Amino acid sequence: MERQKRMIIDGDDYYLDLLFYHRKLRRLVAIELKIDKFKAKYKGQMDLYLKWLNRYEKQEGEKTPIGLILCAESSREQIELLEMQKDGIMVAEYWTELPPKNLLEEKLHEIIIEARERLDRKKLTQETPKSNR
Repeated sequence: MERQKRMIIDGDDYYLDLLFYHRKLRRLVAIELKIDKFKAKYKGQMDLYLKWLNRYEKQEGEKTPIGLILCAESSREQIELLEMQKDGIMVAEYWTELPPKNLLEEKLHEIIIEARERLDRKKLTQETPKSNR
C-alpha cells in the first residue's frame, strides 16, 4: 500500500518502512526493516505504529493490524521474553546472501534444538500443578 508511511503523533513525524494489506487475513501488515541486531526498543516502536494504524487506518470489517520486524540478526531470548506474538508482532532475521551449506545446516540444527527446548519448557510449566509453582 505504501512505503515510508507517515504518521503524526503528538506533532512528531514517524515513518513506517512498509505498509501492506493482506486480503485473506483482512488486515494491515506493518513492516520495519532494521540493519542491525534486534533490540527490545523495536517492540515499543512497532507497538506504537500498530496502535496508530488500528485507530486511524483500520477500516470496518478489518482485523487488528499486525507487525513484522526484519532484522539483520535476531535475539531469540529477548523476543521470547517480550512475548511479542501476543501483541501481533513477529521478528524475522534476513540474510543479504546465502551462507555456505554447512553453516546453513548448522544454523537450522541449532534452531530445531532451541525450538524443542522451548516446547519442553512449555510442557513442563503446563504440567506442573499450581500448588507446586
